[in-house]
Amino acid sequence: MSSAPTPRDREPQNVDLNPMFARPGERTEIPLYELPDGELLPDEAYQLVHDEAMLDGNARLNLATFVTTWMDERAQKLYAETVDKNMIDKDEYPKTAEIEERCWRILADLWNAPDPERAIGTSTVGSSEAAMLAGLALLRRWRTARREAGLPTDRPNLVMSSAVQVCWEKFCNYWDIEMRLVPVSVEHPVLDGETVLTAVDDSTIGVVAIMGVTYTGLYEPVEEICEALDGLAADGGPDVPVHVDGASGGMIAPFVQPDLAWDFRLERVASINTSGHKYGLVYPGLGWAVWRDRDVLPEDMIFRVSYLGGDMPTLALNFSRPGAQVLLQYYLFMRLGRQGYTAVQSATRDVALYLSSHIGAMDPFELVSDGSDIPVFAWRLKEPTRNGWTLYNLSDRLRGKGWLIPAYPMPEDLQETVVQRIVVRNGMGFNLARDLLKDIEDCVRWLDQFEMPLPAEHDAPGFTH
Repeated sequence: MSSAPTPRDREPQNVDLNPMFARPGERTEIPLYELPDGELLPDEAYQLVHDEAMLDGNARLNLATFVTTWMDERAQKLYAETVDKNMIDKDEYPKTAEIEERCWRILADLWNAPDPERAIGTSTVGSSEAAMLAGLALLRRWRTARREAGLPTDRPNLVMSSAVQVCWEKFCNYWDIEMRLVPVSVEHPVLDGETVLTAVDDSTIGVVAIMGVTYTGLYEPVEEICEALDGLAADGGPDVPVHVDGASGGMIAPFVQPDLAWDFRLERVASINTSGHKYGLVYPGLGWAVWRDRDVLPEDMIFRVSYLGGDMPTLALNFSRPGAQVLLQYYLFMRLGRQGYTAVQSATRDVALYLSSHIGAMDPFELVSDGSDIPVFAWRLKEPTRNGWTLYNLSDRLRGKGWLIPAYPMPEDLQETVVQRIVVRNGMGFNLARDLLKDIEDCVRWLDQFEMPLPAEHDAPGFTH
């Protein structure tokens, strides 16, 4: 008895190569799921892949992603010139390694490390790797302190908001740590000094404070959280360090809100991560992790290898990885400086505030956040549906015009609230913003013409970051 055909069986197993691209007499059918027997000319292979990639969305119109989608021509030239450099091989590429250190020292200074000479940091593939390294440092320090005190080390927990990014969920899962989530609510839309104390105990390895919540773009009040933990320690409670997830805000706040205390000015902040490939303005993938001084980074997390030609320290979960993005980050640090970054980030936030003010004024919507923290804002329908349509319908309609603007439910305890979110990045100017507003208005008018069937629960698109 033959088995039922699978979706793979029903798919075409070959791709046709346009005869215009092939030499006379050559085959024009290429297998999709196995290596072809022979070779293609470079131009033929290029055209094949190029044509497939054309079906992707326009990255500049992707307002779901935080990741940089535009760099200038000189950055692209530098990228092409350095794409072959392996960041891990510091013996072969010593100048790239030196530039990596310059970059994290610049960040340590930018984030007000008390002694930048004693700070330590590293580049990573992205903020997820940087966050995991910071989490591991918290775990190692907690275990060492517990062992020295003769206390058990078998049930660590990490405290964070339920609106935390999924990389922290991965970290806790991979290293068997209780993910102690503090629910968000209408009264407490982010983790704060009051709610954090409900979750901390002697087994807490640290608290994660977010500078730019993925769902809404809001800052968590790091100073207020630190003050609450200071009071807890002064009253004889556990002395809990704070890690700041500055994936987005770490490269916004120093330039747009320079007086906001969220960084190493707060003694309880042990480490900070950020994404060079988000508001660091570099193409993916690049992240950074910086510790306030060497005392908070366990020495046993640093490995030394000699088989690449020299005795080299390495602090990373990944091994071989691109060095080009590190050079691009240094290019931008030199190219823009404080003044340039301030101008770019301020302009981006101005566009976010312009968009949010107009969307908030539209009849169907009310703002959840307005983009005054990081240039990210979210809105919801004033009623659960409007004429039978939801934000999922609006998201689908905008996709037809090229715009990728996600709709998704808020985290646990607010999951009945569906929001739509826009991430404004460098390159999104007022002209594009005006075009977007017109398209949103057109889509709302079109949807208002019909009684839309409500989507089934399983049809609601999932939220991704």
